[in-house]
Amino acid sequence: MITADGLAKSFGEIQAVKEVSFTAKNGEATGLLGPNGSGKSTTLRVIYGLLKQDTGTASIDGVDILAETRKAQGMMGVLTDTHALYVRLTAREHIHYFGRLHGVDENKLENNTDELLRLLDMQSIADRRVEGFSQGEKTKVCLARALIHDPPNVLLDEPTNGLDVMTTKSVRDLISELKNRNICVTFSSHMMHEVARLCDHIVIISEGTVVTAGSAEEIRAAAKEDNLEEAFIKLVEAVID
Repeated sequence: MITADGLAKSFGEIQAVKEVSFTAKNGEATGLLGPNGSGKSTTLRVIYGLLKQDTGTASIDGVDILAETRKAQGMMGVLTDTHALYVRLTAREHIHYFGRLHGVDENKLENNTDELLRLLDMQSIADRRVEGFSQGEKTKVCLARALIHDPPNVLLDEPTNGLDVMTTKSVRDLISELKNRNICVTFSSHMMHEVARLCDHIVIISEGTVVTAGSAEEIRAAAKEDNLEEAFIKLVEAVID
């Protein structure tokens, strides 16, 4: 379970995140939905320990990200918005490298690698160097290395951004599989249909604050709209105005 309570983060005079609180539960997908520049990625970076918040707290299964950073990070699998792959390593070598960084036993490492290659349909690219990989192939490698240590919590920053139809389907199928395994999945997106389809709980963020949160049905009801997109626009515009 991931808990954010009153998170705020500024960069000089720019306050990227003002007041963000939410809880992401095990076995559910929680979507951070908002327009570009709303504070979604900054919020995730604070939660996985890349940035230090100005105020507020973030915890992973009860472990405070500031007080016990390494322990909390070990309980997460993270897909960032940049790939940062080593072009001379193969897909399999990337996965093994990250598994060893997390201290995964060698026998378990092989088993987990084989399962992830199958789950993400990566068998044909497993032993190719990543130099020259497509955007979708790179994303699959990053997903596999994020999951190699069986983390109970997974954070994905815009996981389907720029992907083709087939790779997008693989990512969606993966999120569904993680939910079935009682893993807490939290991801950011500005794609309405994706969030509506995958998420049990939606947190709408605009101007660095939480506008509203709940299921798609609850958000539509709060905005008195039949369509989630119209509800989103109405709620976000109310904050901007």
